[in-house]
Amino acid sequence: MLDTLMLSRMQFAANISFHILFPTITIALGWFLVFFKTQFDRTAHPVWLRAYRFWVKIFALTFALGVVSGITMSFQFGTNWPGFMEKVGNIAGPLLGYEVLTAFFMEATFLGIMLFGMNKVPNRIHTLACYIVAIGTTLSAFWILSLNSWMQTPVGFEMRDGIAYPTDWFAIIFNPSFPYRFFHMLIASGLTASFVIAGVSAYRLLQGDVKAAPKLTLKVALTVAAILAPLQAVVGDFHGLNTLAHQPQKVAAMEGLWHTEKGAPLVLFAIPNEEAQQNDFAIEIPYGASLILTHKYDGELKGLNEFAGERPPVKPVFFGFRIMVGLGLLMIVISIGFAFRLYRRKSLYSWQLKTLVAMTFSGWIATLAGWYVTEIGRQPYLVSGLLRVDEAVTTIPSSNVALTFSMYLLLYGVLLVVYIRTLFFTAKKSVLVEEFGSEPNQLTTGAHYA
Repeated sequence: MLDTLMLSRMQFAANISFHILFPTITIALGWFLVFFKTQFDRTAHPVWLRAYRFWVKIFALTFALGVVSGITMSFQFGTNWPGFMEKVGNIAGPLLGYEVLTAFFMEATFLGIMLFGMNKVPNRIHTLACYIVAIGTTLSAFWILSLNSWMQTPVGFEMRDGIAYPTDWFAIIFNPSFPYRFFHMLIASGLTASFVIAGVSAYRLLQGDVKAAPKLTLKVALTVAAILAPLQAVVGDFHGLNTLAHQPQKVAAMEGLWHTEKGAPLVLFAIPNEEAQQNDFAIEIPYGASLILTHKYDGELKGLNEFAGERPPVKPVFFGFRIMVGLGLLMIVISIGFAFRLYRRKSLYSWQLKTLVAMTFSGWIATLAGWYVTEIGRQPYLVSGLLRVDEAVTTIPSSNVALTFSMYLLLYGVLLVVYIRTLFFTAKKSVLVEEFGSEPNQLTTGAHYA
């Protein structure tokens, strides 16, 4: 039988896993829309407006699902994890409040203008609304990641009677892991949105769409991905070094290091054996982990044996890290290789288009894998070194949590299937229906198309 603690963890994991899918797209997609709209304003070429009008529909759908799932997730702080708000609510509450006041209100207020105001307000106001919505999505990420990072590396507070009170808000917001986590997530969002745009655009081309818009958005998306994918590898390396400094037990689980050693090997693949505290069927590069993490062949890395009773479960962290890195390397190869062909003024082969369709949601998988590494790697703590997970969980019967967990899974499964089907249905429909008449081959004034 699963107890209340495990069911509450599973429920929150399901909720945040579903929720994070949509902000991961909208954070960057908002800036893609800004680019499309700005290019239309600058050139008056209708192809940019076509790109904007297609992807703003996807943005609206994705934004709606992100908001709804985010609200239910925040409720669980009170229903499933009352100990969290009781002990650190003085810090978590204001940060969540700042997100609502400075970000969500911006998005919600100007989203209506962005979606429906193109023919009702001056063009400058509409473009400004696009910028404000994009800024709002980025600010949302700022505040949420500030709170999550503080839970990983808590600073700027003092304990009074078992309650955390803030003493330095600047230190809390810009805690030691926040800059690395923030930029890592922004780039992850850029890659996720890029491959969604590239995959859907490739799908439209495979369906016989001869218009210029999908060709243009495909090229833009691959260009952005080709820039961001290598950059993510660099930022990820810095993020890993920061994690080593503040959460060495998480790095030990990521690398499958059971015992402290100098010249630790880089484990490419293995099956962690927690009972025997060893890696079975290991494929290793000698000295690789020490070289990457300490920049020395004989650099010493702490093993999991140093953290008895305070180390995370190894398998999910170990495999999650390799899934994230593996997909990141694949993104680098595909984005650079395919973008290079497009910039040589050559069309992509059919197999390349099909590859992009298959990679449409690769950013989702990589992001989820990375978040599992981050969150499971913090175990057994909810707030590192301050609040354990089992200290914060609710006391309600496990049967109640099991019921709501089952309902969440059913609802989220249906919504996810409907979202993906709607995305590709919209793409397929655009092949058959031209909203603005025939696609011109030459520049035309934008007034008619607006």
